[in-house]
Amino acid sequence: MKSLITACIAVLTLLTGSVQALDAGSLAAALSNSASRADADKARDAGRKPAYVVEFLGIDEGMTVIDLIAAAGYYTEVLSHAVGASGTVYMQNPPASLTGERGARTAGAIDTRLANNRLANVERLNRDFSDLGLARNSVDAAILALEMHEMTNSGSNARITEFLSALFAVLKPGGILGVIEHSSSPDNDNTALHRGSEVATIAAAEAAGFTVVATSNLLRNPEDDRSKMVFDSSVRGKTDRFVLKLQKP
Repeated sequence: MKSLITACIAVLTLLTGSVQALDAGSLAAALSNSASRADADKARDAGRKPAYVVEFLGIDEGMTVIDLIAAAGYYTEVLSHAVGASGTVYMQNPPASLTGERGARTAGAIDTRLANNRLANVERLNRDFSDLGLARNSVDAAILALEMHEMTNSGSNARITEFLSALFAVLKPGGILGVIEHSSSPDNDNTALHRGSEVATIAAAEAAGFTVVATSNLLRNPEDDRSKMVFDSSVRGKTDRFVLKLQKP
């Protein structure tokens, strides 16, 4: 019986290409060994553990995913490796974020990252959340990394409602939204510290119709007391962070 099961698994592997989710160790090795990947990105991996975050979110080969407010595209490139040649990655940035002096630097960094079609499965999406231009129920997963605080700290529900409504529309039923954010303490000025509230994020997500599938301690750091700005040299790159796996039912 055991040999029969093994044989069936082998046949299924040949037909589907895989019977298991993406292996984090293999993805981590691929990211580390990529000759064309920037050294600065590789240096960030120790603090961000991108392969293990991708595994936690269940992102796999062949998926259609979106990197939200991608900036220069650190996670875009990670996702490009994760979904492989048969997958698609949308690199989304609001057009306003690519204007002015800082925006011009970001746009230049994007050009460098995508030069010579080196990430052939990536499509730029320079559009606002109100007009993503994607079909409803067409995206398997999305990642928002270290940007949710801009919405939860805004003092208005309008931005986060627009964002979550747009994501809910384009995600497939069962689709995943992964949120990574610097953790905060409620008594601090978290707008100044650029930190986000896990409680507020979950409340907004549930109000938009998402369910919380799981939380992860992958990026927790108990040595960060959450009182310093995230760019402070003593915590930069090693803040205490929460990771949420949210799902559209």
